[in-house]
Amino acid sequence: MNYQVSFLALLLLAPPPSATRAEDLPVSPAAVPGGTNAPASTAPRPPRRLEAEELCTLLAGALNQRAGTDGGEWELRLTRSWAPLNVPDQPLKVDIIEPALSHVKATSILRFELRAGGQLLGSWQMPVQARLWRDVLVTHSNLQRGLPLKEAPLVHERCDTLALRDPLCDMPANAAAYELAESLPAGSPLLAHSLRLRPVVARGQIADAVVTDGVMVISLKVEVLEEGVPGQMIRVRNYQSRRELRGKVQDEHTIAIPL
Repeated sequence: MNYQVSFLALLLLAPPPSATRAEDLPVSPAAVPGGTNAPASTAPRPPRRLEAEELCTLLAGALNQRAGTDGGEWELRLTRSWAPLNVPDQPLKVDIIEPALSHVKATSILRFELRAGGQLLGSWQMPVQARLWRDVLVTHSNLQRGLPLKEAPLVHERCDTLALRDPLCDMPANAAAYELAESLPAGSPLLAHSLRLRPVVARGQIADAVVTDGVMVISLKVEVLEEGVPGQMIRVRNYQSRRELRGKVQDEHTIAIPL
């Protein structure tokens, strides 16, 4: 009996269980208007503005990618105002449709497409002023025509090669065989037409002429009437008969006379 009274007393004295209110329960994001179960980091980001400076960087990067490591470095400037464009806040890519890389001039009109991820944002065309920077050989001082190339003081400088009308010239492997074909002022880029092979025979020189007819070879002395490089046809004069002939320069001592 006493045990029953004690048990009933405990039940009467124990505090009632706390009630759980609806407002205390966790709320599922899906139950909130506009809520999402996706992590907060994957929520769409607001768009940003594509300014002219970034567009120039994208266009130049597309040209540099086409040119590869030996194509120099492109620099572009828009020559028409660009209205800032709202674009997705994602990495952007430019594909230049026209013109081909070899047809991009100092002033050109580029037609291009703009993409954000896999999404095509549209196509535009913009006039640009282009520069193509390369390290080229330039003269360090005034140089005279006929100077051997190996003796020419040349230095490498960064130059806009689109401004040049004629092709550039790199240092040939056999530099000793070349000389300047024209006088050049200091700071001039070395162009292909600025070099020529050094003559190996000079006017007034006495050389050996060889006339070949089958197995028969005739040798005679000739006077060189004009300077020439190997492979060049020049005028010579038979030293004894004084008859004028034409022959091909073989080397600094020999002229081949065709029959």
